[in-house]
Amino acid sequence: MRNVYLVLALFLASLNLRPAITSISPLLETIKDSLGMSGVTASLLTSIPVLCMGLFAPTAMKWNKLWGIERTITFALVLIGAATAIRLFAVSSALLLFSAFAAGVGIAVAGPLLSGFIKKHFAANASSLVGIYSMALVVGAAVSAGLSVPLQNALGGSWQASIAAWSGLAIAALPLWILFSRKIKHIRPIARTPASGNGRLPLRNKRSWLLTCYFGLMAFEFYSITAWLAPAVESLGYDKSFAGGMLTLFTFIQIPVSLLIPFLISRYPKRLAWLLGSASLELCGLLLLVVSGSPWLIAILLGIGAGGLFPIALMLPIDETSNAEAASAWSAMVQSGGYVIGSLGPFFVGWMHDVSGGFTTAFVGLAAVAVTMMIAQLLIGNKKELSASNRHAA
Repeated sequence: MRNVYLVLALFLASLNLRPAITSISPLLETIKDSLGMSGVTASLLTSIPVLCMGLFAPTAMKWNKLWGIERTITFALVLIGAATAIRLFAVSSALLLFSAFAAGVGIAVAGPLLSGFIKKHFAANASSLVGIYSMALVVGAAVSAGLSVPLQNALGGSWQASIAAWSGLAIAALPLWILFSRKIKHIRPIARTPASGNGRLPLRNKRSWLLTCYFGLMAFEFYSITAWLAPAVESLGYDKSFAGGMLTLFTFIQIPVSLLIPFLISRYPKRLAWLLGSASLELCGLLLLVVSGSPWLIAILLGIGAGGLFPIALMLPIDETSNAEAASAWSAMVQSGGYVIGSLGPFFVGWMHDVSGGFTTAFVGLAAVAVTMMIAQLLIGNKKELSASNRHAA
């Protein structure tokens, strides 16, 4: 029964890590028109939280030392929920941008600590739990992207009420996490690992920088697509509902893929093949978008590609370490640098759109980034045996 509560806590927390970002995209054109925002300013609604996820991820280690993994995640959920709720009163771009900042800080703190949570309580079955973690992230993203427009219609046409409604996910998660945080001192981890490392980021480890580079390129692609796929489909002559449906397809197709990939890797541990295969599908989707191909096929290819790349990115720091503290530290560094790089993606597409008057040049650039990411994947290669420096460098 204890395992059930641990998994449920992980799932509910993970659900909260994307809706503050992905609920914006289907309504981006509406928000731009309502608040008189430019493409570059509107792109900040995605870029700011992703940038915060990079800048503030290292602080998770400091809060972890003070409060522990479980309590720190609880406080992060409170911040995400409050930041999302205040969007109900967003009558100016300033308040909306502030909510993006606050939500990004909460996501930044919770993200790397959930990897440490997995390593702490499920070291022997980390791959399966990473599958649940990544699936929950995708479910939160998919549901919020898919229901944002219907929610707007159901709530009297208010886009503010639609994007604020996702604070309900934090409200649903908090009771269990508050109870769990109070009782955690009485719970012993399912599988103990050697207590090593001092919680410092592995800044002197070359491999951690390689993983950071890969995560950044992957995030650059993912958040660019998340922010601008719907407007790009609209630019092809489709209406807002259809464009939002393509974003929903892109996100929903990631659910089974993100759950299946960690399982397949555990059975067929040729990690490089899964990395290159997923990246190749994403590259094909981007090239089809450049030549105005079928939105259905574009969304499917991009969804399968992104759905495969992200859970592997989450698994890498766990694979490279042998204890919860080191896993959290590696995850904090990889996500910190990676999300800083990723935050530039939506801004890049928005800027290129404003300069060129369309999306073609921007998505050619994203295709080039995908090729660069594949080069990084070749350098990462298949899983290696842990070295002494990798076990303890944190």
